[in-house]
Parts: sequence; structure tokens; C-alpha cells
Amino acid sequence: MPESSVTPLRLPPWLKVTLPADKHFGQTRKLLDDLRLATVCQSARCPNIFECFGCGTATFLLMGRQCTRGCRFCNIGEGPPAPLEADEPARVAEAAARLGLATVVMTSVTRDDLPDGGAGHIAAAIHAVRQRLPQARIEVLIPDFQGDAAALQAVLDARPDCLNHNVETVPGCYARVRPQASYAQSLELLARAAGQGFVVKSGMMVGLGETDAEVRAVLEDLARVGVTAVTIGQYLPPSRRHMPVTRYVHPDIFKEYEVFGNNLGLETVSGPRVRSSYHAGEVLEKLAGRAAAG
Repeated sequence: MPESSVTPLRLPPWLKVTLPADKHFGQTRKLLDDLRLATVCQSARCPNIFECFGCGTATFLLMGRQCTRGCRFCNIGEGPPAPLEADEPARVAEAAARLGLATVVMTSVTRDDLPDGGAGHIAAAIHAVRQRLPQARIEVLIPDFQGDAAALQAVLDARPDCLNHNVETVPGCYARVRPQASYAQSLELLARAAGQGFVVKSGMMVGLGETDAEVRAVLEDLARVGVTAVTIGQYLPPSRRHMPVTRYVHPDIFKEYEVFGNNLGLETVSGPRVRSSYHAGEVLEKLAGRAAAG
């Protein structure tokens, strides 16, 4: 049956969001607009935007608003990308300083058009934030750089506190969900970073056609390659043009994923509204506590 003819599933009550009236939301959005900065919160239509903007936090989206790939779950625009803006790293650092962020989370669109996939620009953003906010923790959520080890190394050499790269879904769904990516390539990237002693994070969505057994198998793969932390959240189609959701996973099942991941030694954050950068500061705080405890 064509996807366009599938009747959309009804949103369950645990995913319905009440829109708060909070002055901090408007202040955060105005600051980002004034500094001409994009966020994944806005571009990906994240359901947690009211909570995060209301708390004065955001996940910065580097290198434009157009992606060179067309993953069928993502709301970020596909099309010809704009030239890189050399002052963007400084503007991100300025926004982070004005917001008083203790944890700065940055991600990017995928830029397969650039020789290094944008790795140098990401590294420049890490350096800019580090110079402006030397005490802040920095997490970067990076693309796969088409498996380019030198590009990954350029980001690692900038010494982020956490290197994040999402596998997004189970390997059996890649052909439908992210046909321009490779599950094995993503695992290799994560393993390279873990092998150099970095705090390494990954994430995935459920509701794309996977089984619970496949989710557990991915968690086992991530633990095997040295990943430190994992996020698991519910896929929500940004529009009717995107891939339809195949199931809404009950919160109790998310809890089971979390227990399973934790038993593998992964710091696992799992829930219907969890996203890659959701409560990133708290996760890094827990990991720091684990490291200190030995």
C-alpha cells in the first residue's frame, strides 16, 4: 500500500504537548534571530522546543539550513547549500555566552559538497566556544563525513567534551529511512572516537518499522564499539510528506530499553520525547560523576 494512502496513527496522550506561556521562550528566540543563528530545535520541529527555549537553552545548527541529503524522517530542508559563513563560530560563541550555557550543544546539516564535509568549520566552532566559555562542556553532533577518517580527526583534534553521532535507526530500516548512509560506517566512526578515549554518544528513533529485538541489537552494537551514552526517542513525522510513523511506543517499553542499555554499561536516556541533545548537560554530568567514581 502506498504510504500516502496509509491512515495516520492517532497521537497518544503521553505525546501531547501543552504550549507554555513563558517570556524566556521569546527572549531566546529573539537572541538567536538577532545573531542570525539556526537551531535544530526550530529546523527539525523538535517537540521539546518550548521547554528548552523556555529554559534558555538551544542546540545550534551549523553550516546553513539546507542539507545535501534527504533522509525521509528529517524536516531540515534539502537543496543547494549556501556558502559557509566564516563568522558563524563566533556568533555561536556569543549566543552561548549571552545565554550563560554550562553545556553547549552544536550539530550541523550534512555538507557532502565540501571537501572535508564541514569538519573544519565544526572544529572552528568548538574553538570559538572554548575561547569564550572555557568552563563550558561542549557536545558536537556530527554527520558521518562519508567515512573520511581525516575529517573526523579534525573534529576530535578540537577536543569536544562529547562526540555525538546518531545511528538513527536499526540497520534493517536504513534503505528506507536513510538510504545515503551506512550503519556499518556510523559504527566505525563511533569506534574511532571511542578508541581515542572520547566520551561518545549516539541516538536512535523508534516507530520507523523496527522491532524491539532490533533496538536491543543496536544497543549491543553501540556498547561493543565503545559508545558511552545513548538516547532513544519516538519518531514523529514532521509533516504528511515525511515517512509515516509505524507505531507509538509506550513509555513502559522505553523504560525497558533504558534498563537494557544501562545493563550494557551505556548511560541510556530513553523516552517518547527524548532527542539527541535532550538534557545533554545532565547526561554529561552523570558521565563525569561515573568517571570520577572510577
